[in-house]
Amino acid sequence: QVQLVESGGGLVQAGGSLRLSCAASGRTFSSYVMGWFRQAPGKEREFVAAISRFGASTYYGDSVKGRFTVSRDNAKNTGFLQMNSLKPEDTAVYYCAVRYSDVNVRVLNYDYWGQGTQVTVSA
Repeated sequence: QVQLVESGGGLVQAGGSLRLSCAASGRTFSSYVMGWFRQAPGKEREFVAAISRFGASTYYGDSVKGRFTVSRDNAKNTGFLQMNSLKPEDTAVYYCAVRYSDVNVRVLNYDYWGQGTQVTVSA
């Protein structure tokens, strides 16, 4: 079992920045790939970013490339999503998730999910 606790969401003006954190339980955080997803009301959950076990590889959805940066600190069992140049269309509930498999990191079949944190970007 892995427990994920998210923080850092909130309200921000367009063009601003937020940094989301995802704290994981246990001492084997490095065993997991970490992904970030978001879901706006009435829409499907969307892949945002992912990072490999030791941070060597990162992946981004087309809509956030060049604006978001995913990172992790395995010593602190924490992952991060730095969001810059935010747009109103970034408004959504953001979720972190982890899984063992590093195949097809953009799909939704992760093993454990956080509770989600609301990000609202005003125009």
